[in-house]
Amino acid sequence: MPYNLVINRTMNIMHTNHSRGFTLIELLVVIAIIGVLSAVVLASLNTARSKGNDAAIQSDMATIQTEAEIYYGGDGANSYGTQAWSSGAATACTGGMFSDTVTQRALAGADAVNGTGDVACYAGDTEYVVAAALSGNTAYWCVDEGGGARTVSAVLPAQGAPITDCP
Repeated sequence: MPYNLVINRTMNIMHTNHSRGFTLIELLVVIAIIGVLSAVVLASLNTARSKGNDAAIQSDMATIQTEAEIYYGGDGANSYGTQAWSSGAATACTGGMFSDTVTQRALAGADAVNGTGDVACYAGDTEYVVAAALSGNTAYWCVDEGGGARTVSAVLPAQGAPITDCP
């Protein structure tokens, strides 16, 4: 019988040590770390969204370049038609090559993505230029009849002599 007493005493000693949980400081440190990590992730997502929007605008402008060449060579016209210099909403570009429905959709798409209503267009007989604001609204993506496609930092003029090539 004394043997049973030793086992019981040992078992009682093992159960007296209890866990007390996390301290307030430990919880605050974990919450602060999670906050910093989520701020970094959100900043990265905003940058990715902006770059995605700019890529969509550039794609729409490439569509306009392709459609302009189709319009130029179509029916033996060898002309881009006539569109007076226009700047503002995409709906202002309606003459010449801009009367094509695919070109109108691409212009409207670029205008919708940048959300600013800031598109500029011009078409002469043998030249054209189109620019749309990029997401940051401090630069424009510009395309012209010479195959140029690039970012321009200058705001395209709203009136006066038209630009016939990307500046």
